[in-house]
Order: sequence, then C-alpha cells, then structure tokens
Amino acid sequence: MRTYTIHLPEGALRGDGRALDGAAIVPDGFSPQAFAFSVLWFLFHRLWLAALFVFVLLAGLAVGGRMLGISPVAGIVISLLASLLIGLEASSLRRWSYARTGRPARDAVVAASRDEAEAKAVTRWLDPSAAPRTVVSASNRRVDDSVIGLFPASEGSR
Repeated sequence: MRTYTIHLPEGALRGDGRALDGAAIVPDGFSPQAFAFSVLWFLFHRLWLAALFVFVLLAGLAVGGRMLGISPVAGIVISLLASLLIGLEASSLRRWSYARTGRPARDAVVAASRDEAEAKAVTRWLDPSAAPRTVVSASNRRVDDSVIGLFPASEGSR
C-alpha cells in the first residue's frame, strides 16, 4: 500500500466536483522514473524550477568532479548517488511545486494503485460524511510545567 496526496486549487470547497478537474495525485516514496530520467522527469511533470535546480546540481557535480580530478568510477558512483537522492525526493519536490503554485495538499489516501487512490479521493471529496475528522482535545494537553533535562534555571541557586 502506498500513500498518495491530493492537491487541489486553493479556493476549492469540499463537495465541489469542478475542483477535482484541477486535482493532482502525487504518490509518496521512491520514483524509479525520476531516478532514471532525472531532469526529463521534472520537465514532463511541468516542474520547471525543480528541473532547473536538479540540472544545476548535476552539472555542478560533473564540473566539480572534473576540477577535482576524481576517477571515472568515482564520478559514476557520485552520479548514481545523486540520481538515487533525486528518485527519493522527486515526490517531495513535486508536492512543494504544487503548494508554491497555489495547489496545496488537501487530503491524503492510502491505496494499492493510483486508480484506487483517485477513487478514494473523489469519494471523500464529494461525500461530506466521509470528510477526515481531526479531533484535538484540550484536556489531553500536559499542564505540568516541570523542566526535563539539565537546565541551570531549574536547579535553583547554588
């Protein structure tokens, strides 16, 4: 099972079916496509700023490796590690780009596939009784003001 975040336009109201036309579903976790194609993956998803950042990072690694005179094997290992990092962080950069352009994460679902995630998201968005409930009780808060740790203020005067 994988977690998916649903990104909707900022002014979207729960129950409005038209808001789902601009929805984006982003899977959480490692992206093998971003690992393999890096900059092209970001361009395909229209993440221009993230693509520029990744391109500058990869170009900087290549130029830095040349200037330092590292061996070709070390250069390949560094490139693979950078691609691994890109694959791990691609979904986070995608979520950041959507939030920056006015489409913040409005919901998250756990599903086995993208189609199941889309079906769950549509059901939860259109059905008000299926809305996620957040309950925060003030009585559960800790009122104790005791200090934990070795702080000089808590020990008093010596």
